[in-house]
Formats: sequence, structure tokens, C-alpha cells
Amino acid sequence: MLVMPATNLALAGSCQATIYLTFDTGSQSQAELIAATLRQHQIKATFFLANEKTVQGDYSLDMSWSPYWKKLAEEGHAFGSHTFDHVYVVGDLPDGRIAVKPQFGAQAGKTLQWTAQEYCEELRRVDQRFFAMTGKKLDPFWRAPGGKTTPNLLKAGQACAYQHVGWAPAGFSGDELPSEKFSNPMLLKRALDRLRDGDIFMAHLGIWSRKQPWAPENLEPLINGLKQKSFCFATLREHPAYQNLHQQKK
Repeated sequence: MLVMPATNLALAGSCQATIYLTFDTGSQSQAELIAATLRQHQIKATFFLANEKTVQGDYSLDMSWSPYWKKLAEEGHAFGSHTFDHVYVVGDLPDGRIAVKPQFGAQAGKTLQWTAQEYCEELRRVDQRFFAMTGKKLDPFWRAPGGKTTPNLLKAGQACAYQHVGWAPAGFSGDELPSEKFSNPMLLKRALDRLRDGDIFMAHLGIWSRKQPWAPENLEPLINGLKQKSFCFATLREHPAYQNLHQQKK
């Protein structure tokens, strides 16, 4: 019996809506579980990469993670920049520059003043490292840490051909919220009740602060619950707002 690829399910008429699963790097504590779950369900997702400290004592874009990223790339997932040092924006400056604060790297914790070109270089650092690890280039989109943007920040990304991608209000997994106040069952129910066709969903590959990790309890039930509602899954390469960018880069 032939098994139909997940990407072709919509053509078979079983798909009535599409969800775009996206994952940002983090502590990487759930990285293998998330990859295995997606693999089991034949689902392609989009990953936004930054060089963050992991539970293994290394960083998520160290060459020690090359086999992980390379396998995901070979499996057909999509990838965007999350800034190399997980750089938060502080605000726009009157002269057109941007105040930023890296979370990692040599300038960690310092407030810096960057030009648009300097911010572009930060986005491209991820692309360069990803190519060194996988032999493939990033897709032409990025996500600002925390999802926070400013007009100058968005212009900087556009100037170097990266389109910013946030997430839908219903697509906030809540995996970075305290589990004492936001339990996994609560977050799962909220997502299944609220997600709609075309929504971008966001979670992390691990969060240091959450005592009750989100992915082990919620990812598979979320997938199964959405499937029962006739949802299918795709990468941002297929999203109406970004598919033309992907085709242009090809």
C-alpha cells in the first residue's frame, strides 16, 4: 500500500485548513523529541535558529549540532534566522540606528547601537553557520527574539531580503509561561479551541524556566487534535505570504 506524503493530503481532499508549525531554538531540551514527533507524523515545520546555550553545555549552532540540523534539512523542513546571538531590540534611535541587546555572545547583556547593515550581518551569521553545518541556505525569512519589532528593525531585515515572521495570537504555545499558572492541559485546550486556518503556531525547542515542559505532553495531542479537525500542516515555504519569497530565492 502506498503511503501518501503529508504534503499531498490536501490534494486528496482530506484537508480543510492548514496550520504552520514553527519552532524557535532555546535550551534544546526538547529538540530530539520534537524532531521525532514530526518525523512520526510526517509533518514538515519551520525552525528559526539562534546560537543559544543548551542543556548539553554547548550552543545550538555549534558544530556539535550539525547532525541534528542536517537531518532536519534533508527531511524537507524550512529554516529562518532568529539572529545569531539572540539579539533583542530595545528601540529605534533618532539617527536611524537601532538599539539592541544580545542575549549571548561577546556582547551579551550590553545595549548596542547598530546600523541596518550591522543588523543584516547578524541575520546572515546564522545563514553562514547553517550552510557550514548542512550545505544548505536558510529560507528568506527571520523572526525577532521575543517577536518584538520596530519600524527600523523591519526595514533592516527587508534591506537584506529577509521577511519577518511572527505568529498568530492563537498560535502562541505558551511554552515559556510559568507552568504553575499555565498548565499544559490549559495551553493545549486553548490552542485546539482557537487555532484557525492559516495560523502560524510558535513553540520552542526547550525553555529553561518552565518546570513542566510543553512538548512532551502537548505536541502530539496538539497534532492529533488538529488532524481530527481536518487540519494539515505545511512549512512557511507554502504560506501565501511567504511562498513567493521562497520561489524567488530558488
